[in-house]
Amino acid sequence: MASNRRMTPAAIALNRFGLGARADEAPPADPRGWLLAQLDRYEPLPPTWQAQPRTPALLQALVEQQRNARDAAQGEKQAARQAYRREARDTYLAAVGARAATALTTATPFTERLVHFWSNHFAISVDKVAVVGLAGAFEADAIRPHVLGRFEDLLLAAVRHPAMLLYLDQAQSAGPQSMLAERQAGRRRGLNENLAREILELHTLGVRSGYTQADVTEFARALTGWSLPGLEAEAAGSEAFRYRPAMHEPGARMLLGRSYGEAGEQQARAILHDLATAPATAQHIAGKLARHFVADDPPPALVQRLAAAFQRSAGDLPTVYRELVAAPEAWQPAPAKFKSPWDWGISSLRAVGVRDVAPMQVANLMNQLGQPVWRPGSPAGWDDVAATWAAPDALLRRVEVAQRIAGRSGDSADARALAPRLLPGSVGEATTQAIARSESPASALALLLVAPEFLRR
Repeated sequence: MASNRRMTPAAIALNRFGLGARADEAPPADPRGWLLAQLDRYEPLPPTWQAQPRTPALLQALVEQQRNARDAAQGEKQAARQAYRREARDTYLAAVGARAATALTTATPFTERLVHFWSNHFAISVDKVAVVGLAGAFEADAIRPHVLGRFEDLLLAAVRHPAMLLYLDQAQSAGPQSMLAERQAGRRRGLNENLAREILELHTLGVRSGYTQADVTEFARALTGWSLPGLEAEAAGSEAFRYRPAMHEPGARMLLGRSYGEAGEQQARAILHDLATAPATAQHIAGKLARHFVADDPPPALVQRLAAAFQRSAGDLPTVYRELVAAPEAWQPAPAKFKSPWDWGISSLRAVGVRDVAPMQVANLMNQLGQPVWRPGSPAGWDDVAATWAAPDALLRRVEVAQRIAGRSGDSADARALAPRLLPGSVGEATTQAIARSESPASALALLLVAPEFLRR
């Protein structure tokens, strides 16, 4: 799928860094300045998200469902569970709609892309029933407020959110020598290593960074007690995280050659601080950002500069973003990145001027394209390389969707006029001629949406 097309700086800012151009907005005269200005104008909770329920209320609904199911007569338990699942599904769809509406209307598409990047970095999945109603709130309350802050704060917010604690089975993890284990000797919940492993492997240090299975186990012991309010008897109230001392494994921990003697909750906090500021974490985050924004095989020199910016700023994310925007490698004219289904779907809708779309339509669209919202196949999140998304059957699905979008636009969209606005200075002669020869405005528009220039960024 290599391409010899060339992108102008304006097209790069709109498509590689942003979410795709809109025909009713002029291309930026100062592409770098346009991107950097967005760091000052970003809304953590825009109007499209403000109507959505927040994490504590959603957790309270989960608590009440569990209590109702527990207290209900045997024949009513299944009905109570089904009622909650319907409510959770409605909440999920509404949040999908909010996410899409924000992406379609935002004045800060670069920062919205960063939200999507970090949401995928700290991936959760609605394949787990308890996560369905909380997935949108995870992005709204754990990711969005911290994308322009310190990485350590973002990490802490993500791993303490109920969606993550439930997805990776942390909420019930108890130390084998904890007070709870002693009281419940006949029915121990046991130690769960999922969250500890994914923090080390995916969220911070990365694979092959030197940690061992013993480090995973020690970290899991330190994390015992990191749980949720209300999963037993008490109400969730206004808090969405609770440290439970009775579940914590007592004693000091030895992790990556360092001893942690802090008591209780502070033990895992101290470990997270060291992980967030570790050189290996800087390298891992730098590599993922460079892969997402620049190339599937990112230039090593760029990765090193991003990692250095991360380290010298103690994980200040805007410092890293500014280094990325300043990097000449990020402005190479070759369209090196192939759009994921989410990228392509959103950029296609932005291209034809859509500002509002029914939540169910968004969910169905992403299901058809192979990237259902908040439903990756593993905690590693969605892959970020062309080989994952450029298979022939996947391209055929994009052609079908492009035809449907174009059909709904009717004859109102002139692809000949649209192309230079969506891809300023970057439309090749072959695409220009193919559009001009199309038999109808709808077929011309569909062709534009699946042209090589539009499929890449």
